[in-house]
Amino acid sequence: MRLPFAFVLSLAAAIGLAAPGAAQIEVDINGGIAQPMPIAIPAMPTPAVTNTAAGDTASLGQRVAEVVTSDLKNSGLFNPLPKSALTTVSHPQVTAPDYIFWTQSGAQALVQGFVQSNGDGTLTVGCYLYDVLAKNELTRQGFVVTPAQWRRAAHKCADTVYTRLTGEGPYFDSRVVYVSETGPKTNRIKRLAIMDQDGANHRFLTNGQAIVLTPRFAPNQQTITYMAYTNNRPRVYVYDIGSGTQRLIVDQPHMTFAPRFSPDGRYIVYSMAVGGNTDIYRVSASGGSPERLTNSPGIDTGASYSPDGSKIVFESDRSGTQQLYVMNADGSNQNRISFGGGRYATPVWSPRGDLIAFTKIGGGFNIGVMNIDGSGEKVLTHGWQDEGPSWSPNGRVVMFFRTGQGSGKADLWSVDLTGVNERAIPTPLDGSDPAWGPLLP
Repeated sequence: MRLPFAFVLSLAAAIGLAAPGAAQIEVDINGGIAQPMPIAIPAMPTPAVTNTAAGDTASLGQRVAEVVTSDLKNSGLFNPLPKSALTTVSHPQVTAPDYIFWTQSGAQALVQGFVQSNGDGTLTVGCYLYDVLAKNELTRQGFVVTPAQWRRAAHKCADTVYTRLTGEGPYFDSRVVYVSETGPKTNRIKRLAIMDQDGANHRFLTNGQAIVLTPRFAPNQQTITYMAYTNNRPRVYVYDIGSGTQRLIVDQPHMTFAPRFSPDGRYIVYSMAVGGNTDIYRVSASGGSPERLTNSPGIDTGASYSPDGSKIVFESDRSGTQQLYVMNADGSNQNRISFGGGRYATPVWSPRGDLIAFTKIGGGFNIGVMNIDGSGEKVLTHGWQDEGPSWSPNGRVVMFFRTGQGSGKADLWSVDLTGVNERAIPTPLDGSDPAWGPLLP
């Protein structure tokens, strides 16, 4: 059973007080990596070195700091000081920083903390953020976890720092499900795989005996819907992460594909090809009779709900080329929103509700975003074949997959809304069709 996080150290928040001078330091979220904030993240000490199932508390303090460092650096908004510029922090110094040293180091912000073993076998990971220039504590939080969950505590600490300094929502403590690929281009083995957003805690969910595509998390993150070629029939399934079992959603003699859950988890929208025409349907997540939402000649697919569940964006070639449309959740009031040059595919609504990400096709495949009415289009990537966007939980970063020209090799990448901070996501094998899940509970 997963042990819930306990916020045992958030004293300032509990009594409703902000630290003095807290407003003096902040990160410009729109600046990308142009001027990342210098930040110091030394190893986290322990009050007493204790062995745990995940290693001793001293080594865990070093590893927690490394994960926090990696998370913040990968956001593109922070420039963590190198280890050579850091100093050893004692346990008493966690709440009494050496501001003179950290000022001279060039850091503007400081993250300190500790790792402590508790009598019941759990760990307490403390996380403190300081404004070095103003010599103030900005926030503190603590997390009680099992030793196996120490990385989650580190991601939570990074989220605490990120949200306090940017004003944006957290996203580091989250997972990604994707399609792991291996084998030659003409005979790829494709398996469902799941991992933390930084590539850690990776594991395979399916064995590769059936080709799988387009996995998508349910809001509760305990189930995944996807398309699988079983007995050479492409159909939509739901996979239970806990039990490892799958079940067929729609038992129809037609191709069903491109599934996605509604925000409340009650429905799954998907596409079904019947008599040479492909339309969007929805069905109860528990199964049952499907309801047809579109009815036009051509291919309607790639449905994605708005965060409030009231609308759906999708792609359709009813106009002669792939374009994006928005309709009400019941299929009414269908309107085209994309009018730029080229074609548009794989739309997905931001969890913030303000943007739609998509694949732009024309002179290559690239990832773009637009406002929900189709205005303000912005292309974020410029690869040879970038496609399949998926949003971070806070709607500030987009994950996608990139296929190398001529090789057929696909890898996972992410890019922020500035289009500047682009990075590869590590996976053991090739990867495609990523779906970034919500924050973990």
